[in-house]
Amino acid sequence: MNKNPANFVPLTPISFLHRTADIYGQHKAVIYENREYSWSESRERCVRIASSLVNLGIKQGDTVSVLAFNTPEMFESHFSIPMAGAVLNTINIRLDAVTIAHILDDSNAKILLVDRELFEVASESLSACSASPKVVVIEDEFSDSRPEVSENIIKYESLVSDGDPLFEWHRPYDEWQPLSLNYTSGTTGRPKGVVYHHRGSYLMSMGTVIGWELPNHPVYLYSVPMFHCNGWGHAWTIAAVAGTVVCLRTFSPEKVFNLLEKQSVTHFGGAPIMLNMLANAPKKIQKSFDREIKVMTAGAPPPAKVLESMMSLGFNVMHVYGLTETYGHILQAAPQPSWLNKSPAEMARLTSRQGVRFPMTEDVSVIDQTTGKHVPADGETIGEIVIRCNTCMMGYLNNPKATEEAFADDWFHSGDLAVIHTDGYIQIKDRSKDIIISGGENISSVEIENVLYQHPSVGEAAVVAMPDEVWGETPCAFVELKAGENTSEDELISFCKENMAKFKRPQKVVFGPLPKTATGKIQKHELRATLSNIGET
Repeated sequence: MNKNPANFVPLTPISFLHRTADIYGQHKAVIYENREYSWSESRERCVRIASSLVNLGIKQGDTVSVLAFNTPEMFESHFSIPMAGAVLNTINIRLDAVTIAHILDDSNAKILLVDRELFEVASESLSACSASPKVVVIEDEFSDSRPEVSENIIKYESLVSDGDPLFEWHRPYDEWQPLSLNYTSGTTGRPKGVVYHHRGSYLMSMGTVIGWELPNHPVYLYSVPMFHCNGWGHAWTIAAVAGTVVCLRTFSPEKVFNLLEKQSVTHFGGAPIMLNMLANAPKKIQKSFDREIKVMTAGAPPPAKVLESMMSLGFNVMHVYGLTETYGHILQAAPQPSWLNKSPAEMARLTSRQGVRFPMTEDVSVIDQTTGKHVPADGETIGEIVIRCNTCMMGYLNNPKATEEAFADDWFHSGDLAVIHTDGYIQIKDRSKDIIISGGENISSVEIENVLYQHPSVGEAAVVAMPDEVWGETPCAFVELKAGENTSEDELISFCKENMAKFKRPQKVVFGPLPKTATGKIQKHELRATLSNIGET
């Protein structure tokens, strides 16, 4: 018995768009400010754009890069570019011109779609790179700035108007065919290109539907940047369930609360730092809801206190864990019926763990980094999270050495250190590079951060290792206070001593704004650099 076209069709998430457009064509697909498109309209726009990309010279396997905000154009790119047979490369909008130039060169981009507001940094990048992609400008009346562009630059809407609505889209010849290319944050060097295939993104969407218990026709506020792990794959997931995407160009607590109310949003996502901003927003901005709004959060391990605050506003928060290399989420803090009897604080603590496998995830284990053996489920023994699943990257583009290291011993090595609790739920203790070794004792920076978040004056906190002549390393806390709050270094250190083992307390506290990535992650490498500068002075 052999595979044939009747019994085997390569999986691709692009098929979700066509099914939904066929069945729910008049249902709202995208809402953005004063613009709305139905699923039928979205499909036609994407088909036309794919046709125009081919007419511009795009061939099978070429890279098309996108430097844009969460607008309909970014959403459409998740379908139109693969429909042209090309590889979608979404670029972090907060990167500097040199890094963007590296990405354009490394990916050999043939076309760059760029929001007009970002045209200046894009132009600087193009001047610094060897690649010479054709440039397509996305016009948006809601942008903060509109730098001048030359008249001969291709306009995005011309891709729609000039495209063929009867264009026959390029279904992948193989589900292992590359679909998208996402670059890591590059905090310890040049970012690496992570290659996703059609099969993995299809299965990610299906796993999300089951794991998040998505119904038909959810209304999803796209607050997760679509340049980050393709927005956790939710563009394809929402297409699968014929939902409605509400685009959010830039994040602000007031804008989010207003959209949640105005558009009757049922689901949204964001890094813990975004939830923290909502939880600590002024009371005049905050809104609470008598209907359930489901929230997916991922990023740095979320403090239980933040989750507790979000729950008090009426949000049902599910914490998930994943990496760029795993297409996004692969673990979830799946709630158990017994948790309903717990106090809000205990419920939040259980929910803050990284959790158990999503339905599309085959195996996630915690192993001893020295012996390679599985650690016991005692909640104490620390090991590295390793992964096997169909939503694991194909590899790093143009970097076989890094790919081989990442897949050593037939596991993908995350670099995250964790324990397994007696109930089988995994909990991160730190990144390998963030663990603090003080006098031979391992100190989890995450544990100290969780204690700091319990202090009523603390808005955000991050802990890194600080060199010490006696202990080798000791913890240093960087703290951003809530608006209108005040405290002292001595008070916070004493608070930590009262709520955790004395030797784990921070030895120093630095107050001020914390540097963050576009996805809301606190940039600990910048904090370490700050410490180095302090030491030199």
